[in-house]
Amino acid sequence: MSRPLAFVLKGYPRLSETFIAQEIAALEARGLDIVIISLRHPTDRHRHPVHDEIKAQVVYLPEYLYQEPLRVLRAWRKVRRWPSYAAVRRLWLRDLRRDRTTNRGRRFGQALVLAAELEGRIRGLHAHFIHTPGSVARYAAQLMGLDFSISAHAKDIYTIPDWEKAEKLADARFAVTCTSVGAAHLAGLAPAGRVSLCYHGLDLTRFPPPPARSVRDGRDPADPVRIVSVGRAVAKKGYDDLLDALARLPRELNWRFIHVGGGVLSKQLKSRAAELGLAGRIEWRGAQPQSGVIAALREGDLFVLAAKVAADGDRDGLPNVLMEAASQRLCSLSTNTGAIGELIRDGETGMLVPPGDPARLAQAVALLAADPGLRDRLGRAAEARLKAEFGMAAGIDHLSALFGLEAGERRACA
Repeated sequence: MSRPLAFVLKGYPRLSETFIAQEIAALEARGLDIVIISLRHPTDRHRHPVHDEIKAQVVYLPEYLYQEPLRVLRAWRKVRRWPSYAAVRRLWLRDLRRDRTTNRGRRFGQALVLAAELEGRIRGLHAHFIHTPGSVARYAAQLMGLDFSISAHAKDIYTIPDWEKAEKLADARFAVTCTSVGAAHLAGLAPAGRVSLCYHGLDLTRFPPPPARSVRDGRDPADPVRIVSVGRAVAKKGYDDLLDALARLPRELNWRFIHVGGGVLSKQLKSRAAELGLAGRIEWRGAQPQSGVIAALREGDLFVLAAKVAADGDRDGLPNVLMEAASQRLCSLSTNTGAIGELIRDGETGMLVPPGDPARLAQAVALLAADPGLRDRLGRAAEARLKAEFGMAAGIDHLSALFGLEAGERRACA
């Protein structure tokens, strides 16, 4: 019986990382044996249904080294005797000189625990995110003499320096990323052929057929247009801009705003909404399992995501929630940042405005809110593009091949 492949994740399970969970479940269905290595314990109160389908064992590493000192010490005493230890320690010290942070030390300690406790039990490692999980997987793989690979996404690509990305890509067996923008960036730092594009896509079997869409146009105070957004309350999601845009909408337009998601800026955004006089028109639903997300999308008339590049460089790639909105034939309004334009074509499958521009955003919201026919046309086009170009199967086929599943086995399990 072959040994499992270790998937190194920053945290598991996470409501905001449905795309990783659906990938793991699909790869297990194709016959890939996986063990999940989580650098952090879960903090979300809910789970998605897909998390309950995943069979993989979950191993939690010490989230902070001081919390489990004996575990870390036992690992170090074991691993320091290995022939590989001196070279990996030198590699880590070289990284530490360029990144003098406690996080860098924690990564090395977690890698020691991973290597010590899973020695002989795994055949390789795959890191979801090139930043912290990529470091832990790289150190641990070299300690154990195993291959490692990388799935890069969005924040992780743009919030670490090029030297770090280049060195990890040089050592990795392969890397995939979920947008053509990200693939082009990483390919410029990697050996030829090392990086490939692999859209997450959407598992459409997990979503109901789209509902009949309303013809609300904002003229009836008793039946206002429902504007929906799903996303964490963090800077890159642009909810400060969206609130400013909502405050600019015409007084005669009747609307309500529904937000789904938690996040560190939640209290700040609620305070800002109150300052703008919008509190009575907004429903903050907090973090929700996938059923709650789908329910919000089905009752909405317009989906809005005002994504932008945060001050620290963090940004969205291609948010899965835009695909989820398209699955429900819900018209989306977003910004031309990151890789959003790879799904939403302005005026064809949705509408795009410049990031960080509440005035332009308000104009687009007002236009779409008042025109149910336009919303219907754009929503139908988005659904058609989703089905034609962003199904999940192609990406899982690509990963299955990279992970060495036999073609016949892949067909039998598909």
